[in-house]
Amino acid sequence: MFRVSHFMQALGPTPPPIRMGKPSGPVVIWNLVRRCNLSCKHCYSISADVDFPGELSTEQVYGVMDDLKQYGVPVLILSGGEPLLRPDIFDISVRAKEMGFYTALSTNGTLIDESNIDKIAEMNYDYLGISIDGLRETHDYFRRKKGAFDEAMHGIRLCRDKGIKVGLRFTVTQDNAHELPGMLELMNGEKIDKFYLSHLNYAGRGDKNRKDDAAEKMTRDVMDQLFEAAWQAEQNQTGQEFVTGNNDADGVYFLQWVRERFPDKADDIQQRLINWGGNSSGVNISNIDNLGNVHPDTMWWNYNLGNVKERAFSEIWSDTTDPLMAGLKQSPRPLKGRCRVCEYRNICGGNTRTRAFQVSDDPWWQDPGCYLSDEELGIKAADYAGDQPETNQLQRRKIRRAS
Repeated sequence: MFRVSHFMQALGPTPPPIRMGKPSGPVVIWNLVRRCNLSCKHCYSISADVDFPGELSTEQVYGVMDDLKQYGVPVLILSGGEPLLRPDIFDISVRAKEMGFYTALSTNGTLIDESNIDKIAEMNYDYLGISIDGLRETHDYFRRKKGAFDEAMHGIRLCRDKGIKVGLRFTVTQDNAHELPGMLELMNGEKIDKFYLSHLNYAGRGDKNRKDDAAEKMTRDVMDQLFEAAWQAEQNQTGQEFVTGNNDADGVYFLQWVRERFPDKADDIQQRLINWGGNSSGVNISNIDNLGNVHPDTMWWNYNLGNVKERAFSEIWSDTTDPLMAGLKQSPRPLKGRCRVCEYRNICGGNTRTRAFQVSDDPWWQDPGCYLSDEELGIKAADYAGDQPETNQLQRRKIRRAS
């Protein structure tokens, strides 16, 4: 995740201190349930409105939470499917807060209404994120349900009025990029706290729809709009937050934006970006799915590192005998193609490895989602002309066997 607003603050008169050191443990995004009342086009978990067998019991969830706390995990993001369809979601939420986790809920928002808003408010979530994929017609198209937009917005307003920190999550594609200005107006008009722009990642139904991924120029236009909105919010001290996800090239593009507008701040921003380090899948970002399988992040559901029913998360996450985890934790990572020679790889960390794997069967190949040119990255095509994706059949078989 690229915290745009945090870096915008560094351009102001009182920049925050440069963050040093490593977090105590990885953020855990936990898909507690796979069932969902919607069937969205870009769903990475390919959820459906049915019960999936083999999901963790309440007691198993509690046991995992004990291990996570001992391991130093600071953040739990409770997700799905639709987490509000899990009968014990509030019991789990209460326990997470009592244990001292920063606890967030990731929901489609359509099930939040007058019957449960008081209970949701009682949970004292640190953050509640609701996915909105565009304005009414577009959102309903993506969510494959007429009325989904109005239901989600009703949930957002209820949360806002109860004082819950709530945010919009917007996954940008060629089908909805043109609606970003309207989304930003919606955020301001509804006085919503946070805006999370997610680039499309090639996982689950998102992989099937990758032909809709926003083209490079469109992505740059989107990021320009977001940077401008974040800068205006910083100047006006609105307290609104802007973040992006699933494309760590955003950090490099932001540095370019700063060099054009605030050249005297560029060196400081570059050091802050290097300290951030970009993609942290397998290091500071982790995922547990509804069956207890552990993945390097939420987009790696076709690669299982182990299962918390059989082995503690802390043991699974620390184990670098797995070749993918060994590579993700390696610094620098064993990148290939243009990512290998990019002079900004210490900022983006090689970007999103899932996209590279989906298009090449090699997790270390160049990320096709990088929208900066060779010239902007300080490289020439000749620098990586001899690189080829790994075609070792054993490697491909090992990764696919986990799906």
